[in-house]
Amino acid sequence: MMQDRAFLARSAAFASIVVAILLIALKSWAALQTSSTAMLGSLADSTLDLVASLATFVGVWIAAQPADANHRFGHGKAESLAAMFQVMLIALSAAGIGFRAMQQLFAGGRTSAAEEGIVVSGIAIAATMALLAWQRYVIRQTRSVAIGADHVHYQSDLLLNAAVIAALALDQYLGWRQADPVFGLLIAAWLLWGAWRAASDALDHLMDHEWPEEKRMKLVELAARHPELASLHDLRTRTSGTHDFVQFHVDLPRTMTVEAAHDIIERVEADLLSHFPDMELLIHIDPEGHVDEPDNPLVERDEFEKLGKTA
Repeated sequence: MMQDRAFLARSAAFASIVVAILLIALKSWAALQTSSTAMLGSLADSTLDLVASLATFVGVWIAAQPADANHRFGHGKAESLAAMFQVMLIALSAAGIGFRAMQQLFAGGRTSAAEEGIVVSGIAIAATMALLAWQRYVIRQTRSVAIGADHVHYQSDLLLNAAVIAALALDQYLGWRQADPVFGLLIAAWLLWGAWRAASDALDHLMDHEWPEEKRMKLVELAARHPELASLHDLRTRTSGTHDFVQFHVDLPRTMTVEAAHDIIERVEADLLSHFPDMELLIHIDPEGHVDEPDNPLVERDEFEKLGKTA
């Protein structure tokens, strides 16, 4: 299962590299033909796409490596680091495009060869849509943060290429000379927004953010189906790459033997892992009525109370 997901993540990263190389070649020619700031911005973005895609490929490859003696929790956060690297590149790209657009806005200047630029942008849109479709499938299967950040970047490329078409058409056919730099500024703003969204997801993983409440409650509901468990508290969840980590405490009768308690926990673990196959689970047993940290609501909060389950 994990090997299949690693292969899918690598395939999506490799596909983005191929698409980036194709678009760089096409847009380099189109930028020379059109003298368009919007096209130049699109070329710069595709160039950074290539660098970011290479970083993504390295990130998902490292993340797929098994845990070792020095990395007992695996290498999943390499994906988040690759995503943050992408975010920095996106932000730099946006700054450069915005600066160039401001220069053009005040200095003036016309574009040329609109037909060539429009054709190249149309090809770029088609190639990007194909890549995004594959990335969406891979993200559903792997939940890869790095591929997710790459996906956000290439989503912005659709709008970016459409903006290039609009800028060239308005300038060449309608005579609006400011269209090209104005669309360049809009492209820069859109890239910054995409960087912010990608950074939020990557930071959540790097900071060990808890699972979304819906996902956490699904886990609690599954555990609550086991009548032997009187309480579930100190629930902690996090995600690293495509791997989940969960730990919690449960109460069992004080008179129960170690062997009997072990058998119950084994059944609970097997059940939960059948629903969350990429999870590493650690369950700690407390004697019923035991209180670990009376003044710590994060530790002593009984998750079963939300479901109305009583001991």
